[in-house]
Amino acid sequence: MVLLDNDGFLTQLTLLLQKTRSSGTVNITMKRYYGQTKPKPKPRGGKKLQKLTAVEQEGDSRCLFRATNGKKKLSTVVNSKDVNRFQMAYANVLKANMDNLKKRDRRTEKNKAKKSKATQ
Repeated sequence: MVLLDNDGFLTQLTLLLQKTRSSGTVNITMKRYYGQTKPKPKPRGGKKLQKLTAVEQEGDSRCLFRATNGKKKLSTVVNSKDVNRFQMAYANVLKANMDNLKKRDRRTEKNKAKKSKATQ
């Protein structure tokens, strides 16, 4: 997984979305980031209070954004002071490249739900 700066992530995300425009999918996830690169081992025995890391204690919230098309993986970490600027640029990238979405057909979903309830 490639950890990029915020602007580099947005440009690579644009390229990734354009490559998969005709066929394919891009999965984008966002979660809170504490700065840890390795998973914490679970405590053995009873429940023990775990000490917070330095990043968790200082209160500077960060978000980890990941994007993948199954082969290529991208990620970036956004600090709390850069969130507004990143969010505006991220929204523009998504609006520009998500023009091929299909509307869900809710009638078929309702019919399937009714049939499954009727058979039970």
